[in-house]
Amino acid sequence: MIFQENATLKQKLEILSDAAKYDVACTSSGVERKGKKGQIGNSVASGICHSFAADGRCISLLKILFTNECIYNCKYCINRCTNDVPRATFTPEEVCTLTIEFYRRNYIEGLFLSSGIIESPDYTMELICRTLHDLRRLYRFNGYVHCKAIPGASPELIEEAGWYADRMSINLELPTAQGLRELAPNKNRKTILTPMRQIQNGMAESRAELGMKGGNQSAYWYTQKRLGRALPGADIAAIGEKTNSNVKGLPQQGIIRADGTGLVRENPQAENSLSVKNASTALSQWKHRDTSRGFVPSGQSTQMIIGAAGESDYEIMAVTEALYQKFDLKRVFYSAFINVNQDANLPALRGQPPLRREHRLYQADFLLRYYGFRAEELLSEKRPFFNTYLDPKCDWALGHLEHFPVEINTAGFDVLLRVPGIGTKSAKRIVEARKSGSLDYHALKAIGVVMKRAIYFITCNGRMMYHFLKIDEDYITRNLLENDKDVMKDFGEKVTYKQLSLFDDYAEGG
Repeated sequence: MIFQENATLKQKLEILSDAAKYDVACTSSGVERKGKKGQIGNSVASGICHSFAADGRCISLLKILFTNECIYNCKYCINRCTNDVPRATFTPEEVCTLTIEFYRRNYIEGLFLSSGIIESPDYTMELICRTLHDLRRLYRFNGYVHCKAIPGASPELIEEAGWYADRMSINLELPTAQGLRELAPNKNRKTILTPMRQIQNGMAESRAELGMKGGNQSAYWYTQKRLGRALPGADIAAIGEKTNSNVKGLPQQGIIRADGTGLVRENPQAENSLSVKNASTALSQWKHRDTSRGFVPSGQSTQMIIGAAGESDYEIMAVTEALYQKFDLKRVFYSAFINVNQDANLPALRGQPPLRREHRLYQADFLLRYYGFRAEELLSEKRPFFNTYLDPKCDWALGHLEHFPVEINTAGFDVLLRVPGIGTKSAKRIVEARKSGSLDYHALKAIGVVMKRAIYFITCNGRMMYHFLKIDEDYITRNLLENDKDVMKDFGEKVTYKQLSLFDDYAEGG
């Protein structure tokens, strides 16, 4: 290790903002711009990143690690203890100074604070809690704070951080428990899921006592409530009659019920050992805390590294679904694996990191949270990977052409959501517009429907947009990919679209 014992604050900032770039909970801007005459403000690249609020606002955050020293040896991590990289550690006073001075200069609106593990999880978490305490109490900072909880830290420290932070997150690291054992031997599922459950229960208690100051529930929870599916924390008695019913026109879903430990599903693989018993109470410091902000009012999230342990897309989506169901997460973030250590236990990448795969997982994640899809609808054990050249919704529709075409003027809201090219906003607009009369294709385009995808799956007043359109998988796939320049990019320059003949020698070299 290369310790920067006499590093200046700027040198520490350069080291610890660079060390935080692999956390994808928010995106680095990488912009450095000096001030100009006649203009106000400038931009500094180190540590400035962007996050997005629930209402779509872009928020600039100071994104740093408290320290990149670490006692753990996770094989995929650039900050593992066996790597010879420059090391630095902030003091709580330095983090507070940076945050306030950047805020005063209008560089940032908040702080994203993560950390390696120095000495022990409790020692590291105690330093983070002291930083958040000083920032809120001594410096009177009322901006946004996203704090990473340290797996294995004591519940008292997790709760203390939750009273100061707006959002908290604990990285799941890898989708499968086996991958975690092989690549992160110092970590285990229990130390990750226990604080995740504590934060979830703390938010629920805060909501019950303080109303919305405890934060509202996730988009996934509201979607499941709309569809009448019971989840932990839902009013099961109120929607119990709807639990096993299916939406007209959609495939039958698995049976769901709730017990004392959380969700029980027909498909046990989707659980993937994501089970932690509920504690009797998660918040014990009510009398000693300022409750005006509530406990973790912006909810919690997590992150998974994709492609480091050989897991399939089906396994990833099954784990994601279980996390949303059992822990009421706001977001699950996916980070395409980058082999920064060249370790023999890590897969060798051919070319660039799997960014297209990461993109498809994010699209499928939206289908789970907002569209009411299930992981087993999108993928299965027999078909465990997404088609990277088609978005998951189009891919699902092409595999379920028996549900199409959908009549725009009569289909229900949840059926409309299954149509490629129709999102949640356009589906709401369609339902609202139908009250005034019948809709045609011109009206759909004005509403915001993406017609280049939707025309193959819908009818207006019983008619398709063009008479030559066919409900055929090959025909629709060819047309959807016709203008996609990336489809053949990875197959080499010699590949053409020429039709093979019976006389072509396509087995050269034996």
